[in-house]
Amino acid sequence: MKVETLTKNEKESLLNHVIIEIKNLINNKNLEPGDKLPSERMLCEKFEVSRGTIREAIQKLELYGLVKSIPQSGTFIANIGVIAMNGMIDDILDLEEPEFKTLVETRILLELKTTRLAALRRTEEDLVAMKKALDAFEQKVLNGENAVQEDLLFHLAIAKACGNSTMNTFMLIITPEIITNFGKYHVCDAALTHSAIEEHAQIYEAIKDQNPQLAKKRMKQHFKELYKYCYNVEL
Repeated sequence: MKVETLTKNEKESLLNHVIIEIKNLINNKNLEPGDKLPSERMLCEKFEVSRGTIREAIQKLELYGLVKSIPQSGTFIANIGVIAMNGMIDDILDLEEPEFKTLVETRILLELKTTRLAALRRTEEDLVAMKKALDAFEQKVLNGENAVQEDLLFHLAIAKACGNSTMNTFMLIITPEIITNFGKYHVCDAALTHSAIEEHAQIYEAIKDQNPQLAKKRMKQHFKELYKYCYNVEL
């Protein structure tokens, strides 16, 4: 198995190359919607890359609805015509790496929706996960430690509780970039204070009480500093 040690840019370039090769494979083999792609092992050998790279490429195509992976069965082409698929893949490859501000803006829009849905759909198991993350965040803040990851774990627990796998996936995609850049742009400083502990607790209680309007309102208040950063407006 081929092992790759690459920079971030090299990894992205390789990933795009594999996606192009998969597109060419579909075209050259005249594969149609519902047809099965070769196995990961075969693709690794054909493209001379690691299995991890193949999986990332397939996951990216699956995220955009171009293929469908079925456990124990394989990966199948989605019900999309070849012309449309080629155009969508070209568009995906042309997407630029998102700026940090757009990630934060996306997070705000997503979380206002996921918080409301979480209040409607949360389970007891979801509440346990949220409380665990909330307590870990509180402990870090009170100890004067960096609590960015614990903060986001609390928000990810809410996203999972919303019961919408697509929204949850989007949150998981943008979270690593947010963690990486929060310190760089200093937009989390005000969010990681003692007042944030109370804000988290209020969001948690509204979700626990299954009050979607209040939960959304509490989350919007919690995002006061992020709103200022993204929109230059006061809430």
